[in-house]
Amino acid sequence: MRSRTSHSISSQEVHECAIQGLLQAKLLKDHGWLCSAVVVWNVLLRAAARMTSVFAACRDLAHAPSDQAVLDALNDGLPKTLSVLERRLNEALLVGPLPRWMRRKKWDIAIDWHLEPYYGEPHQSRNELYYGKPQKGTTKFHAYATACIVHYGVRYTLALTWVRRHETTVVVLRRLLARIREIDLKIACVMLDRAFYNVPVIEWLQAEELPFLMPVVFRGRPPKKGRPRTGLHALKRQPAGRYSHTLKNGKRRATVSVFVSYRTHRNRKDGRRVQQKLLFAAWRVAGTPTAIRERYRLRFGIETSYRQMRQARIVTCTRKPHLRLLFVGLALILRNLWVWLHQTRLSDGTGEQLTLRLERLRFKRLLDWLAHAVTTLLHDASTPCVQWSA
Repeated sequence: MRSRTSHSISSQEVHECAIQGLLQAKLLKDHGWLCSAVVVWNVLLRAAARMTSVFAACRDLAHAPSDQAVLDALNDGLPKTLSVLERRLNEALLVGPLPRWMRRKKWDIAIDWHLEPYYGEPHQSRNELYYGKPQKGTTKFHAYATACIVHYGVRYTLALTWVRRHETTVVVLRRLLARIREIDLKIACVMLDRAFYNVPVIEWLQAEELPFLMPVVFRGRPPKKGRPRTGLHALKRQPAGRYSHTLKNGKRRATVSVFVSYRTHRNRKDGRRVQQKLLFAAWRVAGTPTAIRERYRLRFGIETSYRQMRQARIVTCTRKPHLRLLFVGLALILRNLWVWLHQTRLSDGTGEQLTLRLERLRFKRLLDWLAHAVTTLLHDASTPCVQWSA
């Protein structure tokens, strides 16, 4: 049990927590005496902490195996099927068992897509890639979906899944929520982004009796001048309040509550106050339009997880989807480790009285500690130098 008056942790403890969590998940097998699972994980931690490639990490560590040996160990030691690899990555995301007070309470769960732009060819099949609207010069992506707790101090990434080409939003959502139910976590509300605003998703959530909240998406052109507005275009003209709306998709119908709310912000160019009207679709979610708007604002904490994930993601140009999934999962595992350390070791209070002290250990410093610990193990302590001949 941690002390209530002392908040101290060393880089060695952080490194041991990371290695033990990865080994317990049984993601990787030993590949000979030189490329054991511990050595390979240390190389990957170094690459993740420095946001470099596996090649660069092996080059910087004198006692590390070659980059080809590490890649061979990954190809031979990782699970052969992506479904097994995904399940073990999800097990590794939970750094420790969920506290009892977290299991008793219901939580808001945020679900979102993450698209990694991809400019090459697929490894074996086009189904490995997700095709969407052009972003950053490409329409091809490696797509991932995550589920995250929306709460102060405990914003864990609970589930990660790789999205195939032809998978619908309902299939992805079912997979993520099944993982949350496996860890026996109660769901108060599912907060989705606009990609999930469609009739099949709403029908499935209502059949599962899961309350949800998501922004409304306007599709189609607005009516011409002089013609009456109908549907969402008519609701947008209404004052703040709660209204009923029915979505249509052929013969399928889904009825939701639409909250009309206002948001004011200052224009960056002229400094004037601008009023913006926001519409949210909800089901079995109570509250005023202002409370609904503020509740959904908390969902944007999942964007923070993506930003921090990019700070610890291994750079790669491989076409193999299982390696890319591993590198994304490792970055999220390190972020969860950072959240867990703050919750259990570095915060003031416990449970509902938790007060975070993020200044005690920033995520970037945690990555520096991991890089330093790996360097201590796999470097020969020689003086760096550059030699050349005239």
